[in-house]
Amino acid sequence: MRFVRYLLLAGLVLAYFSDAHAQKKKDKNEKQEDVKIDKAVEAVATAVKDKLKDDRRKSPKAFKDLIDTTIAVSQKGMISVHKMDEKWYFEIPDSLLDRDIMAVTRYSKTAAGGGIFGGEEVNRQMIRWEKGMDNNLLLRSVTITVASPDSTKPIFQAVKNSNSDPIIGVFEVRAVRKEPGAKSSVVEVTDFFNSDNQVFSLSSVSKQLLKLTSFKKEASYIEKICSYPINTEIRTVKTFSVTPQLLTSSPVPSIGQYLPSGLDAGVITLEMNTSLILLPRHPMKKRTFDSRVGYFANQYAIFGEESQRSDIETFAVRWRLEPKSEEDEERQRIGELIEPKKPIVYYIDPATPKKWRKYLKAGVDDWQVAFEAAGWKNAIRAEYWPENDTTMSLEDARYSVIRYFAADIQNAYGPNVHDPRSGEILESHIGWYHNVMRLLRNWYIIQAGAVDPKARKKKFDDELMGQLVRFVSSHEIGHTLGLRHNMGASSATPVEKLRDKEWIELHGHTASIMDYARFNYVAQPEDSITNLFPRIGDYDKWAIKWGYSSISDCSGASGEKARLNAMTIEAYKDPRLHFGTEISPYDPRYQTEDLSDNAMKASEYGIRNLKRILPNLIEWSKEDGESYKELDEIYSNVVAQYRRYLGHVIKNVGGIYDNPVTYDMEGSTFETVPKTIQKEAIEFLNTQLFKTPAWLLDQNILSKIKPETGVESVKALQEYTLTSLFAGDRAVRLMETGLTSKYYTLDDLFTDLESGIWSEAKTGKSIDLYRRNLQKVYTEKLIDLLKPGRANVLSVPVGITYGYSTRVVELDKTDLPSVARAHLESLKTTLQLSVAKTSDKITKYHMQDVLQRIRFALDPK
Repeated sequence: MRFVRYLLLAGLVLAYFSDAHAQKKKDKNEKQEDVKIDKAVEAVATAVKDKLKDDRRKSPKAFKDLIDTTIAVSQKGMISVHKMDEKWYFEIPDSLLDRDIMAVTRYSKTAAGGGIFGGEEVNRQMIRWEKGMDNNLLLRSVTITVASPDSTKPIFQAVKNSNSDPIIGVFEVRAVRKEPGAKSSVVEVTDFFNSDNQVFSLSSVSKQLLKLTSFKKEASYIEKICSYPINTEIRTVKTFSVTPQLLTSSPVPSIGQYLPSGLDAGVITLEMNTSLILLPRHPMKKRTFDSRVGYFANQYAIFGEESQRSDIETFAVRWRLEPKSEEDEERQRIGELIEPKKPIVYYIDPATPKKWRKYLKAGVDDWQVAFEAAGWKNAIRAEYWPENDTTMSLEDARYSVIRYFAADIQNAYGPNVHDPRSGEILESHIGWYHNVMRLLRNWYIIQAGAVDPKARKKKFDDELMGQLVRFVSSHEIGHTLGLRHNMGASSATPVEKLRDKEWIELHGHTASIMDYARFNYVAQPEDSITNLFPRIGDYDKWAIKWGYSSISDCSGASGEKARLNAMTIEAYKDPRLHFGTEISPYDPRYQTEDLSDNAMKASEYGIRNLKRILPNLIEWSKEDGESYKELDEIYSNVVAQYRRYLGHVIKNVGGIYDNPVTYDMEGSTFETVPKTIQKEAIEFLNTQLFKTPAWLLDQNILSKIKPETGVESVKALQEYTLTSLFAGDRAVRLMETGLTSKYYTLDDLFTDLESGIWSEAKTGKSIDLYRRNLQKVYTEKLIDLLKPGRANVLSVPVGITYGYSTRVVELDKTDLPSVARAHLESLKTTLQLSVAKTSDKITKYHMQDVLQRIRFALDPK
C-alpha cells in the first residue's frame, strides 16, 4: 500500500507539471520548460526511491534473512548473541523488555603504575530495555530516587511523570524472530559497545585521574561476548589518548597521574568486562534499616496514596537467604538449623600465592558460626577457583571472588554489588593487595611484639602471617555481607579484662571483628596472653542474626519491623551487642585502633609496651649488607602508634556519648562525657606528652635514621595535640555542655593545661629546650583564641546512615576569647613573678620573650 501511495504522489506531481506545461504558449522558451519538467520528474522519482529504500531499511527482516545460521557464531542465554561478518547482534526477547538489569563493569587488564588493577570495579548502573518508536529498541539508564509502592493508585503515575530515565542507546530492530509463545528482536550492538559510553566505560572523573582524553575507536574493539541464563558478559579493549604534558617554568596544579606506558606511547589500552545481570522479577523483601545495627543501606523517597507526605524508605543491604521448602521453613521456626536454597559462595583467585589460599578461605568459613546464630547451616563458604573450567570467568558477576592484586598498596577492601530496589547483594569482588601483609607485619610487631616472641623478627613465619591474613579476610568478608565498621565494639571490654587470660579466651579483646581493634596492645608480658587476634565476636553474631533471620510468621512489613525492634531492645541490654557508628565526630567510644572502656588506662599500658619494644628495634630489623631503611620504617610505626594513643585520649575532651536509642528505650540519645574522665584525659596528656617523652628519643636509633635529634618531632606531636584541643568545634561543645561546675568547662581545660605545661613558672626551676618550645606553642595558641573566627560544628543527625549536618558558630560572639584573655592575663602575672626568681639565663630569656608576646597580644598599642 505504501508503494501505491508513493506512485499516486508521483503521478500527481507529474500531472501538475504537465498541466502547467500545456497552458503555456509555444514559444522560444519551450525547450527550457521541458528541461525543468524533466528535472522535477527526476527529483520526485529519486525521493520516492529513497523513501522506499528507507522504509525497507526500517522494516525488520525475518530472522533467517539477517542471521545466516550456517556462518553465524551464536550463543543462547539471557540475551542470545550472534556474531557474523565481524558484527555483533543481540537477540532480545520481549520477555526481557522493561526488566531491570544491573550492569557491572570491571577492569580485566590494566596498564601498570596507575593504582588500578584487573578485577577492580569501574562502574555499575541499572539499565532497562524498552520498546521505542519506528521499530527501535531503547536502552535506558535507571536511577531510583523516588518510588510509589502501588502501581494501581493515581499517585504512581505522578511519581512516574517525575522520574524520566536517560536514554543511553537507540537500536534499530534489524530482524524479528517469532516462535510459539515467544518473540525476540535482533539489534546490532557493534558500534555501541565499541564506543566510550560512560555506563560501560570510565567516568569523566576516572579519566581525569588517569590523565586520559579522547577515545580512540580505531584502536578499540570487542574481544568477545558470552551469554548465560541470567547474565551476558561483554569483554572490550578500549584505547584512550593521554593528556599532553605541558612545559612550564612555574608549578601548575595538576589532577591525577600519568601511567608510565601512557607517557611512553601517548595512549593507554585497557581491557574491560561488563556483566549484564538480570535482576529478580520480584525484588527481595526489604528489611527496614535500623541505626542500632550496623548495616550498609539504600534509601529513596516513597510516595504512598494514603500518606500525608513523602517518606524516606531506608533498607539494609544483605544477601537473599531462603529456605529450600516450606518444611525447612517450619523446621527453622522451631529452632532447627537448615541449609539455604542458595548459599553464599566466595572463590579464591587462582593468582593468589598457594600458601595464603587456605587462610583466605578460613576467613570466609569463620562466618559460619554467625549464620548458625541466625538459623542457617552451611550458609557461607569459600571455594578454590576451578582453573580448568573454561565456562567460568573471574569477571563474571555471578561469582563472588577474593581477587589478588600484585600491588604495593598496603590495604584490602570488601565492596558488594546489590539490587538498588531491595538491597539484595548480588555478588562481591574483594580486593586483596599483596602489600597488605607488610601492613599486618608492622601492626603486629608494634602492638604485640612485647608479648609475642614470634613477632620479634623482620620476616614472620608463614603460620603467623597466615593467621594475620585470615583475620583481615574475615573483616573484609563482613563488609560484603552488608556490615559496616562497628568502631564502638571494643569499648564494651573493661580495660582490666584485656589482661585477663581466661576472659580473653572466652570473649576475645573486642566484641566485633568489624571494629578497627587490631591486636591486644594492652596485654602485658606477665599476663601470659597468647590470643591477641580479633575474631568473630558477640556483636557479629547478633548483627547477622538481625539481618539474616527468617521472619516469615509476621503480618507484613510492619509486623517484621516490630519483631526486629523487640529483638534489638532485648539485645541492647548487653553492651557487647551495641553498634558504634564509624562517623561520629565526638563520641570517644567510637574510634579506630582503640581498645577498652578507658582510653587513658589502655594507652598507658600501650606506652609501657612501646617502651619495651623500642630498644629492640635494631635487633629485630637488622640484616647484613642492608641500610637502616627497615629500622626507619619500624620506628616510624612506633611513633604513629604513640600518636594514635594520644588521639584516643584527646577525643574524651569535649566528648559527647551518642546513644542510638528509640522512644521505647530508656536513656538519652546524647550524654556529656563525665567531668572526671575529661580531667583524667588532660592529666594523661600532661604526664605522657607535655612532660617530654624522652623514651621516644633513643639516640642510638635516631643517629642511624635521622640527622636530627628529635626536638622538632616532639614539638610537632605536642603542637598537633594542642591544635586539636583548641579546635573551635571542641570549644563550642565545652561551652555548651559546661553550663555548671558539674561538667568540664573551657576554663577547666585551660587551667589544667596551664598547670602541666607551665609547672616550672611557679617553682623557679630552669626550663629545658623541649619545654620551652612547648610553652611558646601553648601561648601562641592561646593568643590566637583572642580572634578565633568561626567554627564548623559537625553533628550526626539521629538515625542517619551516613554523613553529617553542620552548623557555623561565630566564635568571636562566644565566651572563647573572654576565657582566653583571662588566662593570658593570669599567665602574664605568673611570668612577671617568675622572671625575678629564675637564675638560668636561657630560661629568663624565654620567659621575658613570652611575657612580651602576651603583653602585645593583650594591648597591641
